[in-house]
Amino acid sequence: MSSNPVAETVSSLMPRAKEELTALVAFKSVADFDQFPRSESVGAANWIASALRAEGFQDVDLLDTPDGTQSVYGYLPGPEGAKTVLLYAHYDVQPPLEEAAWATPPFELTERDGRWYGRGAADCKGGVLMHLLALRALKADGGVPVHVKFIAEGSEEQGTGGLERYAEQHPELLAADTIVIGDAGNFRVGLPTVTSTLRGMTLVRVKVDTLEGNLHSGQFGGAAPDALAALIRVLDSLRAEDGSTTVDGLASDSAWEGLAYDEEQFRRDARVLDGVELIGSGSVADRIWARPAVTVLGIDCPPVVGATPSVQASARALVSLRVPPGVDAGEATKLLQAHVESRTPWGARVAVEQIGQGQAFRADTTSPAYQAMADAMAVAYPGEEMQYAGQGGSIPLCNTLAALYPRAEILLIGLSEPEAQIHAVNESVSPEELERLSVAEALFLRNYAAG
Repeated sequence: MSSNPVAETVSSLMPRAKEELTALVAFKSVADFDQFPRSESVGAANWIASALRAEGFQDVDLLDTPDGTQSVYGYLPGPEGAKTVLLYAHYDVQPPLEEAAWATPPFELTERDGRWYGRGAADCKGGVLMHLLALRALKADGGVPVHVKFIAEGSEEQGTGGLERYAEQHPELLAADTIVIGDAGNFRVGLPTVTSTLRGMTLVRVKVDTLEGNLHSGQFGGAAPDALAALIRVLDSLRAEDGSTTVDGLASDSAWEGLAYDEEQFRRDARVLDGVELIGSGSVADRIWARPAVTVLGIDCPPVVGATPSVQASARALVSLRVPPGVDAGEATKLLQAHVESRTPWGARVAVEQIGQGQAFRADTTSPAYQAMADAMAVAYPGEEMQYAGQGGSIPLCNTLAALYPRAEILLIGLSEPEAQIHAVNESVSPEELERLSVAEALFLRNYAAG
């Protein structure tokens, strides 16, 4: 990174950033209060609120959103007549999954092999620190040249739409000229990337019932309809022989135009076992950025240990369907429900309950903000040109903000590159990426203010 005051300041702040990220990661802020105490999320929200106040933010508040969680808001005034930029991150995290599978405790930030490990380190508590570092660097070098609105969401991972509904009810709150979503990531470490598309998603719970109660499999098996077997057939119907997603009526042949994703690189990024084939057809980029993808997230059925010889009367599954830009998530939900109902065998009773939903997103990459970011990233990443990539994940708030503020420019950057292994065990963040992206964001704000 070429020497400049902003880069030097960010570099000097990295030890402090590690201490702060350690404190923030320590909160078990999973916004599923059946699994984790609400107090953990409240603690993380209060930590961010205190950090904003320490940086001179005004009107700092914990917003009670309609889904029962809290988002943290603050406003930092800039020079008179300056543009307004909204900085977004979220402090809620995914559950740690099997804690025993982590090399180090998931809620203790641990440095290992040049990376910082911990749940939320990259997704997206590291994004909170990225924004703070950028603002601190600007304050140390002449001041922040724009008005800044800061919002840290408390339930992004749950897809329950709390902040989306709150923003719709208070449309003036998050209004800005440009919005920087700090919840995406570079295509790979060291390659500066903005995310130009996001897949939308729908999340449904499928329940199949066949009997009034479980039956002895020796006495009744072979004629009594098995709810678990029926559910397995339904779930299998959502994939073609090659593993492609097949929901009746949902197109699955779109092509990605942009940055290519080498198949061998994807195998390494995804840690696919030797000899195991990738699923689907088309290029890797087609499959993960431009086409729908169904995933069975969980099944309620008896565990192997302790199972009895019974025909199951009831079974449930949680199913996620990712949909590409150009596909309405609501329509995809209807198609998924109709598919499940029509493919349920033996006249079994089936119920499909929607749990969450978010629309896909496509950015306008021709806007002036993107040129300002490209110039900033060229400094933060010497010798590298900013790339445009898709992202298979969903950030439902993006479409809400685009609808509320159609003139606002929306950029997606962040720390969730492939090595970060977000949502998996041993999630980590690259401190070098945190440093470079903080520099890029600071320079972007300066470039954008001057444009």
